[in-house]
Amino acid sequence: MKNIKPYKEFGDFLKEIFPYKVQKVSVNAGFTCPNRDGLKGWGGCTYCNNQTFSPDYCDTEKSVTQQVGEGIQFFARKYPAMKYLAYFQAYTNTYDDIERLKAKYQEALAHPEVVGLIVGTRPDCMPDALLDYFESLAKTTFVMIEYGVESTLDKTLIRINRGHTYQESIDTIKRTAAKGIYTGAHMILGLPGESREEILAHATTLSKLPITTLKLHQLQLIKNTRMAKEFADNPENFSLYTADAYIDLAIDFIEKLRPDIVVERFVSQSPKALLIAPDWGLKNFEFTAKVNKRIKERDSWQGKLY
Repeated sequence: MKNIKPYKEFGDFLKEIFPYKVQKVSVNAGFTCPNRDGLKGWGGCTYCNNQTFSPDYCDTEKSVTQQVGEGIQFFARKYPAMKYLAYFQAYTNTYDDIERLKAKYQEALAHPEVVGLIVGTRPDCMPDALLDYFESLAKTTFVMIEYGVESTLDKTLIRINRGHTYQESIDTIKRTAAKGIYTGAHMILGLPGESREEILAHATTLSKLPITTLKLHQLQLIKNTRMAKEFADNPENFSLYTADAYIDLAIDFIEKLRPDIVVERFVSQSPKALLIAPDWGLKNFEFTAKVNKRIKERDSWQGKLY
């Protein structure tokens, strides 16, 4: 039986947890990644330019306290009663000395308007000791760990220089969820070398994992990345979707997805100055409205084919 809403929305998920409005506020704590610093490789993921992740106030020369304060100031003008989740987003936010990591998280939580943490990281960068810390923290505050899975196919993970396997995603997501921690996954739809059938199979595969939330977004080609050079040299190796084609792909995807997974987003929007393609000229809320319209036209819903 289908839900009243066609998919589980992140806003509704937060409303079930908090008695007030909450908003994510991004933090760039100055970390790096193991496939950037030489531990596993150099240059990072082929699609990645971290300038696309950080709002203007996220400057690594500023302290965590200052970044959180400036982010809150930005939103508080419009929503003075809002509370905030400190979102450690850029690079790998569990990749450092554990005591230094804890100090950064505690600095964010020390702000009186911050009511929880969201930490973005890689599945190969979650030691047991840090997971134990998050387990303890989650007993008294909101904690979500968001893992960049990107693909369930090892051939793709190798091609994009991720530096980890899908089995590592499976193992770490299961370890995290077993600790009672909200666990998110991030996927890119349209990575080079993946057929439509393989992309849709990700939904079935991910549905076997104990994830709370899922972020989807389209492949974007960003300036100053290795993938941008690959595209310039061999554009025939890429399938870049039109907005309408991607909308149908995303709906096909959630039809195969387990119905209780929270779909946090369908799309991402990189800064226009950095974006090569596809440039749809749509803001995120405009895109979501088109998705919802198309879902209604198709009489579709999350889990319809699960």
